Amino acid sequence: MATLELRNVNKTYGAGLPDTLKNIELKIDDGEFLILVGPSGCGKSTLMNCIAGLESISGGAILVDDSDISAQSPKDRDIAMVFQSYALYPTMTVRENISFGLKIRKMPQADIDTEVSRVAKLLQIEHLLDRKPGQMSGGQQQRVAMGRALARRPKIYLFDEPLSNLDAKLRVEMRTEMKLMHQRLKTTTVYVTHDQIEAMTLGDKVAVMKDGIIQQFGTPKQIYNDPANLFVASFIGSPPMNFIPLRLQRKEGRLVALLDSGQARCELPLAMSDAGLEDREVILGIRPEQINLASGVDTGQPTLRADVQIIEPTGPDTLVFVTLNQTKVCCRMAPDEAPQVGESLNLQFDPARVLLFDAQTGERLGVVGKPQTQARGDNVAQFKGR
Repeated sequence: MATLELRNVNKTYGAGLPDTLKNIELKIDDGEFLILVGPSGCGKSTLMNCIAGLESISGGAILVDDSDISAQSPKDRDIAMVFQSYALYPTMTVRENISFGLKIRKMPQADIDTEVSRVAKLLQIEHLLDRKPGQMSGGQQQRVAMGRALARRPKIYLFDEPLSNLDAKLRVEMRTEMKLMHQRLKTTTVYVTHDQIEAMTLGDKVAVMKDGIIQQFGTPKQIYNDPANLFVASFIGSPPMNFIPLRLQRKEGRLVALLDSGQARCELPLAMSDAGLEDREVILGIRPEQINLASGVDTGQPTLRADVQIIEPTGPDTLVFVTLNQTKVCCRMAPDEAPQVGESLNLQFDPARVLLFDAQTGERLGVVGKPQTQARGDNVAQFKGR
């Protein structure tokens, strides 16, 4: 196992070109599972290649166990990488693919056989050892690619979107296998994905990237419950967070957010530091599961009557869509609570679960008792017209 630290890492492909990676600062401890997540083109695979040594960095430092490896060649970094394309040798059997790297390192044949058996048992591919890649399914090939990396027993494993070529059912199965594998091996791991479900379920720590910048770094729970800006809030969560544009008002000495369904209004009192927020345009964020059906019992929480426009049954949940402030809003409900299209519902909101973002910058507005975080980059344009 090993620690991994990135200090102010930058990457550019030439003078006059924009930086692909901008001042990346990350640190993970022995045995942690780090997820790099973000949309296509955000720089996450480039960062992975820089860690592996497949690409050089333009500035900063990459440290393993506090030792700078930035100038080392890939073969000297003791890092194993699993690619999206599997990259298996098509003319070799599974046994030969797994053992190839060990033979290059001139390991004794008896030790190679022992290591191949260990990895095959770990990944449950003993029955595939004499097959070639063309005789196996995508999921089986992915296991072999993982086995080739595992056989090296490196300090760090790197996975570059290893499940993206698999069908949905197999992705879920392999995701579970990877988590079990990490719990058994406890090897420091960096995993690149654009799938936020993988990010939330696999990672001990998550780094959300956009335009070569780390937008937020923290645990999955922190990323989900306390997103740093509009981009993070929108990217993490399925279905995504609702964003409702409005203007803050002051009523009886308190800041309130006014919600309008077209047939009724309600005021959400906000526990916000009010410096400069009155009459300010903001975007209110609330997750679908945090909008509940009013039970009829007075909880003191604001309620609002709204008409159901669309329902989407998903099996374990039903997504119910209403319009608030001329914006489509999703509510997640249990199937036995699901209404019919056209039905009116009394919805209940918990003001303590509401997040506010600046409508111009995308910056998360500070909540009383919590530090204010800064948005990075242009996180607002995509929300115009919602």
